Amino acid sequence: MPQNPTERRVVVTGPPRRTRRISGYYRPRTEIDEQTTLGHTYVRSLMRTQLRAALAVFAFLTLLIGPLPLLFAAMPESRRIEWAVLGFGLYAPMVLLARWFVRRAERNERDFVRLVEDR
Repeated sequence: MPQNPTERRVVVTGPPRRTRRISGYYRPRTEIDEQTTLGHTYVRSLMRTQLRAALAVFAFLTLLIGPLPLLFAAMPESRRIEWAVLGFGLYAPMVLLARWFVRRAERNERDFVRLVEDR
């Protein structure tokens, strides 16, 4: 019996047969959506970890850039060294610091999603 190539297959779908619904159990995502105290605690924990990473970056930048005016004031006749330090010496640590911060923030968010999604 030859089949007609113009006939299309029909996909039959239905409701899922297995659903995991346990009464009395709320997933963390539900807690966050409903803005309960526990959901607020979850979000605050993410915000705290992000703030901790940002403060670490700020402290490092303060220690890196803060003493430069004092160093330049101590050596008033070395203008070329100032430009070399400002033009080349600061960019590598700042790029590395920015990469570290982005990777840390993404890891914090991944951990938070794992917590919320029950993985």
